[in-house]
Amino acid sequence: MASGSAVTIKQEFPDGGGDGGSASASLESRILEVCKQNSKGIPDTVLQLNLPGLVQQEKVAAINVLLTKGLLELVQGKNQQLLYKVRDPQTLSDVKGSDDQERLVYQIIKESSNKGIWIRDIRRGSGLAAPPLNKILKRLENKKLIKAIKSVGDSKKKVYMLFDLEPDRSVTGGAWYSDQDFDAEFVHVLNQTCFKFLQEKVEAASKLHVDPLLKLSRSFATPEEVWKYIQELGLLSNEVNLGVDDIETILNTLIYDGKVEMTISVNQSDKSGRTKMFRAIQPLTASAGLMRIPCGVCPVFDNCQEGGSVSPSTCIYMKEWLDY
Repeated sequence: MASGSAVTIKQEFPDGGGDGGSASASLESRILEVCKQNSKGIPDTVLQLNLPGLVQQEKVAAINVLLTKGLLELVQGKNQQLLYKVRDPQTLSDVKGSDDQERLVYQIIKESSNKGIWIRDIRRGSGLAAPPLNKILKRLENKKLIKAIKSVGDSKKKVYMLFDLEPDRSVTGGAWYSDQDFDAEFVHVLNQTCFKFLQEKVEAASKLHVDPLLKLSRSFATPEEVWKYIQELGLLSNEVNLGVDDIETILNTLIYDGKVEMTISVNQSDKSGRTKMFRAIQPLTASAGLMRIPCGVCPVFDNCQEGGSVSPSTCIYMKEWLDY
């Protein structure tokens, strides 16, 4: 080697070349891609299987960066197992300025959609004790991010949901409830009005000079026809959102009372090909009181069971009916 000549030594790095920041960013991206495989989160074992040969220290450092950036969160899965979960970008925007615990509680409530979630389930999902959880819920309510709704299934129990959601009818009771109280008078008026319409339908059909089978067919009405009749009468206030399904519930109670019969009509224009048709009939005997129990129009009937949150023994409407 000639005297005075310069020697350049090239440094080589085992991962990502000389740009350590680029290598870290690449590792963070790979971790996020693996976590996106399951929206509910993945355990550390799955992460390790998808990233073989990964040095533990590098993995921990990358995960800490993702947690700090708010791109990843730790949630509890089944059997108290910790899971890595990619955070929803919309949630990050909604709870901007909130801490990790607030974001976690907000996400749990968001996943419950418009059916809401009880505080006991929030506590189980978040792993938070009651005092700090109550403070977080209060802060989120003050920010108008969530709201508490009383459930018709249990007036003493509240469910939480996002502030701008319309509660599901299983929570509010639908059209039959006003401020979580069963509106028996409104149901009675609808019952009588629907029956009157069906009676008029039968009378109009009996005056037709047509084939007896066609006359019988003309005496039936669909729930849509009855619903349209109710709308045209103007019985409903703007606050009452009465749907065709609600009218069908009323018509079913008339069947139980022995005042109405139902048949199925095959209709090619309908998506299901089957249309329910209802017709007023002359009852052979007076209906028993058992046929008019509150269960007939209860919106949470399917959830009613002894020992459950909704049960016959704790139903205040059943008690009032029995006392009456």
